[in-house]
Amino acid sequence: MATTTPGRRSGFRPTPLLALLALLTLVPVVPAHAAPRTASPAGSVRLVRVLTPPGPLTAMAARPGDTAVYVAEQVGRVWAVRDGRLEHRPVLDVRGQVASGGERGLLGLTFSRDGGKLYVNYTNVWGYTVVFEYPMRADGTADVGRRRRLLAIWQPQDNHNGGDLTIGPDGMLWIATGDGGGYGDRGPGHAPEGNAQSLRSLLGKLLRIDPRAGGDGPGGIPADNPFVDRAGARPEIWAYGLRNPWRFSFDRATGDLWVADVGQNAWEEVNRLPAGHRGGANFGWNVFEGTQRFRDGEAPGHILPVHTYGHGQGGCSVTGGFVYRGRRIPSLVGAYVFADYCDGRVRALRLRTGGEVEVADLGVRAPQVATFGEDADGELYVGSQRDGLLRLERD
Repeated sequence: MATTTPGRRSGFRPTPLLALLALLTLVPVVPAHAAPRTASPAGSVRLVRVLTPPGPLTAMAARPGDTAVYVAEQVGRVWAVRDGRLEHRPVLDVRGQVASGGERGLLGLTFSRDGGKLYVNYTNVWGYTVVFEYPMRADGTADVGRRRRLLAIWQPQDNHNGGDLTIGPDGMLWIATGDGGGYGDRGPGHAPEGNAQSLRSLLGKLLRIDPRAGGDGPGGIPADNPFVDRAGARPEIWAYGLRNPWRFSFDRATGDLWVADVGQNAWEEVNRLPAGHRGGANFGWNVFEGTQRFRDGEAPGHILPVHTYGHGQGGCSVTGGFVYRGRRIPSLVGAYVFADYCDGRVRALRLRTGGEVEVADLGVRAPQVATFGEDADGELYVGSQRDGLLRLERD
C-alpha cells in the first residue's frame, strides 16, 4: 500500500539520501517571522516500541473509561491495544468502504465523552470524505448496523483530505479538512478565491458540529458557530484558511487549541488559539504560507502562526501532536510536542510570558511520523508508518 507525505504530491516517499541528510543536518528550527530561543531538550527521553500493527497507522485515540489505546490503520481498521498487544479482533473494519493509499484512507478517530460512541473520518471509494458515528457494543466493538453519517464532503482530488477529528472540551465534534488538493489551492473544483478562503466551501477548514443533535440524521449546528447567520457561508465552519491541517488537539489542562498545517513548498506552521476563542479565525492559506505571502489577495482577520520552520532545515511536512500533561516526563509538562514526517525529529515547543517561543529537539526520531496520541493519563504515543506504535518515555 502506498503511503505519502501528508500534503505532498501522491507517490512521494522520503529517500534514503533524504533520511541521511536529516540525520546529518542538525540545524536550528527557525520561524519566518522571529527566531525562537533555542531551548535545551526537556530532560532525556526515548521512544519505546509498543507494537507494529498489520498496516501503517494514521490516527490514535483514548476511550473514556478504558485503559486501552485505540489505533487506526490507513486501510480501514480500528484496533484496541491493551498491555502492548492488539485485541484478537478489530473494533471496526470498513476496508471495503475505504479508498486507501497516498493521502486517502481511514484518517481519524475519536470517542464521545462517555465512551459510548466511536467517530471515524475516512475517504470512501467514491471520493468523499465521510464522518460516521458508531455506537459501541458491550464487547468493545463498533455496532456497524447502527452507524450514522454525520458529514460527507466531495474531494476534488485525492490529496489534502485533512481527516483529523476530536471531541472538544465543549462536547462538540471538531473536524479538520484540507483544501482539496491542487497547487496553491487553485485546482479543479476550487472556488475562485481558493477553497480555504471561501466560506462557501467546507474544504480547508476546521468544522464544529453537535453530534448529539439530529436524531438519526446529520449532526446539528451549534448556535454559537461564528458564521451561522452569515448569508452564503457554511454554518459548520469554525475557522478557515487551512491547507492540510495534519493533526490538531486541545490542551487537556487549559483548553487551548493547537493546529499544525502542512505548507506548500517552503514553510511548515504551528498555530494556537487560546481557550475561549469565539471562532472565525483565518489561518491565512492560500494568501499566506506560514508568515510569508504566497499570492496577491486578502485574508481577512489573518492570524499568525506561533511557529514556522523552513524546508531547507530538514523537514517538509509537519505532524501535529499534543501539549504534554502526563507524569512520566516532568520536565516536558506544558510543552507542545510535534514532529515532521520527513526528518522524523520529535520537537517540543513552549510559549513563554510575553509570547517568546522556545523550541527544543528532543533528540529522538521515528521514520514517517503520521500521528500522535495521548492515553487516559496524558502520556504521549507516536505513530510511525514504518515502525508502528511508539511511546515517549523518560530515559
